[in-house]
Amino acid sequence: MKATQKLMKVFVTRRIPQDGLRTLTESGICNVEQWDSEEPVPKEELLKGVAGAHGLYCMLTDKIDSEILQAAGPCLKVISTLSVGFDHLSVGEIKNRGIRVGYTPDALTDATAELAVGLLLATSRRLMEAAEEAKNGGWTAWKPLWMCGYGLAGSTVGIVGLGRIGLAIAQRLKPFGVKRFLYTGRQPRPEAAAKIKGEYVTLNELAEESDFISVSCSFSPETKGMFNGDLFSKMKKTAIFINTSRGAVVNQDDLYKALTTGQIAAAGLDVTVPEPLPTDHPLLSLKNCVILPHIGSATYATRNTMSVLTANNLLAGLKGEPMPNELAL
Repeated sequence: MKATQKLMKVFVTRRIPQDGLRTLTESGICNVEQWDSEEPVPKEELLKGVAGAHGLYCMLTDKIDSEILQAAGPCLKVISTLSVGFDHLSVGEIKNRGIRVGYTPDALTDATAELAVGLLLATSRRLMEAAEEAKNGGWTAWKPLWMCGYGLAGSTVGIVGLGRIGLAIAQRLKPFGVKRFLYTGRQPRPEAAAKIKGEYVTLNELAEESDFISVSCSFSPETKGMFNGDLFSKMKKTAIFINTSRGAVVNQDDLYKALTTGQIAAAGLDVTVPEPLPTDHPLLSLKNCVILPHIGSATYATRNTMSVLTANNLLAGLKGEPMPNELAL
């Protein structure tokens, strides 16, 4: 009984892969309470669940703000998020309370890069549109100009944010015969750029010169709405725009206008604002816009790895030990 009383409370905000849950339950140092559902925890349940918790295991859909932190109380030592992004966390408030934060920056690089390449090909080669034509009777005979799209061979690809994921995307695109890689970001990354012979340029130069634009930058006040009408107007009319970073870096009204007026050729999005995107949203009505439901990291192996890493980050925080991946606050 005494040992049970010493266990630290951990609240898990969603149903997670079994290996991640097992890592927590078999640790011997915590008592796990969980919102056991595929759907996000309602705020009132989150407020109740986090009360008195020493550790919080959360998702990118959980907004951890001052109200949640206040409800948790002074026992909360660590927040571990099953994500690489952390814009759902009130970092300033968390830092002021002396709470440590774990995240999963490396675990989803390969899966997200693969998805970005798949989304780019689906968009540029009109795969979704073509598959629908095969189903609805639009496929009548072979036609020289029907369902033509844009190929990667000999093209210029612009990478916005040449971090782990941006570099992984570029490395996967290189064998397609890409002629030139451009990249932009807060600062040059010569070591990463050398692996793809990438050229550091301004955002405007990248927009003007790229045939394909892939966005993998982090979300910040500086990147919010960065892709707007002004920037879309600088792109080629044949440009393919791909976003696998955060939906909020794109002004979606401006993107809709760019797609419907021929400013750019097509767009592929794995992230939107809001998520999920309402089914009557104008972007979903466009044949030249492919939208996926934020599945960048959705492979069985990746999600399992992420769940275990999130658990190990949390356990390390509870023990006062170094985390495998701790966010510097």
